[in-house]
Amino acid sequence: MGVLGGAFDPPHNAHVAVARRALRQFELSRVVFVPNGIPPRKAVSNGVTSEDRYRMVSLAIAGFRRFSVSRIEIDRGGPSYTIDTIRAMEEDCPEGVCFILGADQLFEIETWREPKALLDSVSFIVAPRAGVALSFLGRPPFDAASIHVLDMDEVDLSSTVVRDRAARGESIEAWVPRSVARYIEEHGLYGVGDRARSQGTGGQDR
Repeated sequence: MGVLGGAFDPPHNAHVAVARRALRQFELSRVVFVPNGIPPRKAVSNGVTSEDRYRMVSLAIAGFRRFSVSRIEIDRGGPSYTIDTIRAMEEDCPEGVCFILGADQLFEIETWREPKALLDSVSFIVAPRAGVALSFLGRPPFDAASIHVLDMDEVDLSSTVVRDRAARGESIEAWVPRSVARYIEEHGLYGVGDRARSQGTGGQDR
């Protein structure tokens, strides 16, 4: 089983593409998306709740039979640590667990909780990221870990890019599933609601 964790603030097309490639290339039984409850190393956007992020992931993967989304970190409470999630999931997953992440995230894994235990306990499926040379995989501690690189183009899309486009009033439908774009608009996330109200006020003043 592949586990794809992240803030998903918001989920975008590259998240789905990475999961689909991992499923096919490594013949996984399924891929479980795990939205962070409280990411320990980054802040989520103001006004965007963990439930928003959970619902957006659910919308993004709707229709993919072997994709699902887990509430394990959202419902646990407190900071979301990957090592805790992997340990919990391994107990309920007889087929075994692998962790799917971007090369930029793996590069920083030594700043995570119990990095050695994490590297020793699970196989990693890594998506190449623009600007991240994979040569670091040949150095300690990565050289002793079970790491497999996805055969795909470098991912050059991030949630930050999507949020910035939304805040500037630019369309994000090319970067996120249409259902996610609609959810963002309907719930006024990432400044969309503030911009709409501002435009409405400006129209009345004229």
